[in-house]
Amino acid sequence: MISVAALYQFTRFDDREALKEPLLTACEAQGIKGTLLLAREGINGTIAGSAEGLKAVLSHIRALPGCAGLDVKFSEAPAMPFGRMKVRVKREIVTMGQPDIDPLLSVGTYVDPQDWNALIADPDTLVIDTRNDYEVAIGTFAGAVDPATPSFRDFPAWFRAHREELLAGKKRVAMFCTGGIRCEKSTSFLRAEGIAEVYHLKGGILKYLEQVPENQSLWQGECFVFDERVSLGHGLAQGNHTRCRPCGRPLAAGESCPMCEGDAAPQ
Repeated sequence: MISVAALYQFTRFDDREALKEPLLTACEAQGIKGTLLLAREGINGTIAGSAEGLKAVLSHIRALPGCAGLDVKFSEAPAMPFGRMKVRVKREIVTMGQPDIDPLLSVGTYVDPQDWNALIADPDTLVIDTRNDYEVAIGTFAGAVDPATPSFRDFPAWFRAHREELLAGKKRVAMFCTGGIRCEKSTSFLRAEGIAEVYHLKGGILKYLEQVPENQSLWQGECFVFDERVSLGHGLAQGNHTRCRPCGRPLAAGESCPMCEGDAAPQ
């Protein structure tokens, strides 16, 4: 089996270019493949390879400024889920387009997977899925609001446009995403918008599916992941979805892509 590590860390990288080549070299030396993003605000990505190779690369990353507490979610794949190794310098490690939002200064309250069910089952809690529309389509938590946004960049405008109706009769907001990184920014954004009680699922859906037994789970469907496995289920077992080759959307077995009008060629 191939080990897979989804990771992120918000920190301050003043010279991203100086970090890029040593990080790429460390990954290639260990046979690691995947994508890592570097920005002034930190690091984000998913990489895969042998357990020993990942350990070496994660040690390299943890030695970077502010990365000692690197957030990592582990899973497995039956085959290498990436074609090559890429390290890219970007403006943001997760694009929200709100330059004044800083998760290092303010975020919501983290909720452990074991405590998540009670929080979202409370009728006073507004539960929001912060992921893109095609991700939500194949799985989400029961009762969660789907913003139906094609990009995370669209989330702030969506919330501002629907704020009053969303918050009517609610005392708190709970949000979730795949691995936790989008909620670092979305909860920071809501705090900046004046929402006092904001919570997010620690470790994201991946940690919930890993730790919460299926017979106790409020998760419905599968969780989209950005690699060749396409989706994961409870226990982080590989799911049953494939990917549309032209547009990348997840497809159920035998399904034609609605965006490509039947011209899709699932993997």
